[in-house]
Amino acid sequence: MTRAPLRWRALLALLRILPQGGLSRSWGWLAARRLPSPLQGLVNRGFAMAVGVDLSEAERPPEAYASLSTFFVRRLRPGLREWPGPPGLPGSPVDGIVGAHGAFEGGSALQAKGIEYSVNELLQGTEGDRFASGLFLTIYLSPRHYHRIHAPIGGEIFEARAIPGRLLPVNLPAVGSVHDLFPRNERLVVLLKRGGVDMALVAVGAYNVGSISTTFDPSWSGTSHGGVTNRPGRRRAEIRRYGPALDVARGEELMAFHLGSTVVLLMSAPESELPPFRPELREGAEVRLGTPLLEHPLR
Repeated sequence: MTRAPLRWRALLALLRILPQGGLSRSWGWLAARRLPSPLQGLVNRGFAMAVGVDLSEAERPPEAYASLSTFFVRRLRPGLREWPGPPGLPGSPVDGIVGAHGAFEGGSALQAKGIEYSVNELLQGTEGDRFASGLFLTIYLSPRHYHRIHAPIGGEIFEARAIPGRLLPVNLPAVGSVHDLFPRNERLVVLLKRGGVDMALVAVGAYNVGSISTTFDPSWSGTSHGGVTNRPGRRRAEIRRYGPALDVARGEELMAFHLGSTVVLLMSAPESELPPFRPELREGAEVRLGTPLLEHPLR
């Protein structure tokens, strides 16, 4: 297990005793304030320069976004990302940096070297053996990345869960030192099915990233909250079951972070063997939306 630097250990200790949800909502409120027209380009370009955003990929110029929040959840220029291969080949749901990934067994997945977490605790459901084994992939989104989350493959969404929790950072020092970080943090779980393959797409919130909105169910996000997570007073998971299930196409936008965080993708197929991850999918490597994840298509 990688020991976090002293300054990060001190910060994590401080954040544990602070009201993370309230502070994150305050930062979100501030970021969503409409900027005076002359300042929109200045503030947004300054943020882009500070964190390394590639402005050539944005759908619109920085001056076109009225707030830092709307710039943060900017869309990409149409046609900028590709989804190569047959429809049964899953692609990366986001732009980001590959973290721990591989096969999991016994209902436990790897968070970082020496740290595992319970998949059922992450999903907070009654999946039982459905996610006892399979493949998992963690992708970290830094502030410079595109922050919309897309369907890795076509299928049916039959359930989604907004799960309350902490809002600790999910950067490398935190992931390598805080046990059960992903099951501990606020998160939004989307459960999909394609044939005999079950998938869980988990958007994990973090400090200053309390709000995650849903494109697949716009009514859930609504207008008063701006997102389905980090809502004041929520103590239990809010569950939505869809009957009939919601059909989604590969590459279709599903969710958005209203500041950066982490996505965990789980795939389980008890009746068929899952192809392995592609060898170029290495920890620390950059991955782009739509990049093929597996060596072969799903059955």
